[in-house]
Amino acid sequence: MSLTSLKRFLPAAPPRHIVRVADALFFVRSVPVADGINAADVAAQAELAVEALAPFPVAQLYYGHYWKAGAKSVLIYAAYRKRFTADEVATWADAEVILPNFVTVLNGIPAPLPATALVLPGASSVTGLYFADASGVPSLVRVEPLPVEATEADCDAARVTLLGAFPEILHVVKLDAEPVFDAASPQEQFVFRAGVHESLFGSNEVAPLDVRDKGELESRRRAHGRDVILWRTFIGCAAAIALSALLELGLVGTSFWQIRRLALEARQKPVVEAIMTSQALATRIEELSNKRLLPFEMLALVNGVRPDTIQFMRTVTSGLYKLEVEAQTSASGDIDVLRTALNRLASCQNAEVVDPRSRDGVSTFKLVVTFRPEAFKETAPEPVPAPTVPEVTS
Repeated sequence: MSLTSLKRFLPAAPPRHIVRVADALFFVRSVPVADGINAADVAAQAELAVEALAPFPVAQLYYGHYWKAGAKSVLIYAAYRKRFTADEVATWADAEVILPNFVTVLNGIPAPLPATALVLPGASSVTGLYFADASGVPSLVRVEPLPVEATEADCDAARVTLLGAFPEILHVVKLDAEPVFDAASPQEQFVFRAGVHESLFGSNEVAPLDVRDKGELESRRRAHGRDVILWRTFIGCAAAIALSALLELGLVGTSFWQIRRLALEARQKPVVEAIMTSQALATRIEELSNKRLLPFEMLALVNGVRPDTIQFMRTVTSGLYKLEVEAQTSASGDIDVLRTALNRLASCQNAEVVDPRSRDGVSTFKLVVTFRPEAFKETAPEPVPAPTVPEVTS
């Protein structure tokens, strides 16, 4: 069972919750940064800039910043916390990210042309973003409020006012609709769409944009990382259990196969044993029919190297080429002499001493000698010439 199949049995993930805050609640500034600076240093400079520019302490503000690698400025934005009602803040508890509305479109223009103005419609205001260079970080952000029941003419007038507040404008980008979060965004990614305009943020990119308390966000990120580890551990354990169950089923199936195999072997064993017995008997009969035992020849070869102190008591042939000799001697050292001498013979394959015993100065032992088959090859007798009959002449 694959992880994809396993996920079908797991509860569906809750819908993702993204909160977009009205642009009019924030003051926005562009602050220059040093060249070659990294993201951590930019975050520190942005917090210092917020503290220097805001009329309230940082602890009383919701703030964030937007910056791209290589940009010479960072866009900071902040809002006084008391401008938000308790009911609004209560809805933020389970939100993945809290962003001003205009921030959601910033990654949709990765490298805008210099002197580009982007006009973003909203429910209660129209927001304009001005890009002085191609870094992708706005240098100016303006918000023009709209009446409660704004008409198309009111929206057009707000756009004209915004564009007039910017420096020289060479390019204008007008979005057709207010940006909305795409609920089908992959995990760890955030996709916002404003008509055909699409803006994509990764989890690392969206973190500094969130306006909530930074200490709280850090705690949430640690908790999220812990939850991800626990979830992946659970998925791994579930996969291991599923794999173990699959292996167990395989072992059960194998045990049934083994039982059938052993039963078949038990049924065939008597037949096989009968065949093997017949084969051995046939081989023995063939040996006895075509070959003859040569006990005297084997005994003669052994006697050829036997020390005089050793006496042979009894001899038995075991097969065609094996001789067993029961012997005794009063000199036990000659037993090894005999065994060594036999092993040196070219006609002897192996010689060994079995069950040596000693009593009252007499050693008894059994000598088992195995000869090579070629040691007893018989030479064909020379043909006897036929007798010649003398010719008789008349």
